[in-house]
Amino acid sequence: MTADSSMPQEAPLLLSRDGAIATLRLNRPNALNAVDVPMARALLAAARQLAADASVRAVVLCGAGRGFMAGGDLATLRADPVQGAADLLEPLNEALQVLAAMDAPLIAQVHGVAAGAGLSLMLQADFVLAAQGTRFNLAYVNLGTSCDAGASWALPRLVGLRRALEIALLGDTLSSDDALRLGLVSRVVAAAELEAEVGALAQRLARGPTVAYGHMRRLLRASFDRDFSAQLAAEAAAFADCAHTEDFKAGIEAFYAKTPAQFVGR
Repeated sequence: MTADSSMPQEAPLLLSRDGAIATLRLNRPNALNAVDVPMARALLAAARQLAADASVRAVVLCGAGRGFMAGGDLATLRADPVQGAADLLEPLNEALQVLAAMDAPLIAQVHGVAAGAGLSLMLQADFVLAAQGTRFNLAYVNLGTSCDAGASWALPRLVGLRRALEIALLGDTLSSDDALRLGLVSRVVAAAELEAEVGALAQRLARGPTVAYGHMRRLLRASFDRDFSAQLAAEAAAFADCAHTEDFKAGIEAFYAKTPAQFVGR
C-alpha cells in the first residue's frame, strides 16, 4: 500500500493506494475523528482526486484510532454556530456528491463509534462492514439540531420511514446487532477480522466491471425519485453505455467460454 506522499501523516485525512483500491482514512484520532473544516476540505480534495483517476476501482473509508467518527467538531460550531456549520457543510456535502457520482463502489469500514455526521457519512457507502461492539447514534436531536450530510436522504431509504423517524427523533444508541437487524450495516464481523474482511471485499470489487458498478449504484439510488417510465429510460441509457465497454464484451465471451470474466474496469 502506498500513501500519498504530498499528504503529511498529521493531515486530517490520509489517502493511500493499493493497486486499484484507494483508502480514505479519517485522521483526527484524538478527537474520535470528529469532522472539522480542514477534514471536510481534505475529504473534498481527495474525492476529486479519486474521481479524476479511472484506475481507482474501489474506495474504502475508515477512521484512525478508537472509532470511525464521533460526529461534527463541536468546537467549530460552538464558536460560531451559523457560519461554522456553513463552512463545514459546504465542502462535506460536495465531497459526498463527488463520491456518489463515481463508478468505484464505496465501502465504509466502521469500528468503535459512528455518531452524528459519522453515521451520516457511513450511510452514504454502498457497503458498510462494522466491527462487533460498534455503537451507532444519529445524535443530532441530543444537541438540539436536525441532521446533515445526507442522513435524511439515506436513512428512510435504508430502514423505512417509521424506523428512520424512531432513530432520528429519539437519538438512542444502537448496538452493532441493532444496526445489522435494521439494515444500517451490511455485515458485522469480529473486530480482529474487520480489516481483512474489508480488504477481501475491496479486492473483489476492484476486479469487477467498474463502469457497470457506477451505473448500477446511481440507478438504484435514483430509483426512489423517478417514476417507472423514467427509470426504464435511465436503465436503457445505462445499458447502452455499458454495451460499449471492454468489460461487457469480456463478460459475453466469458459466458460462452464458460470461464470467469476478466474485467479491466473500462
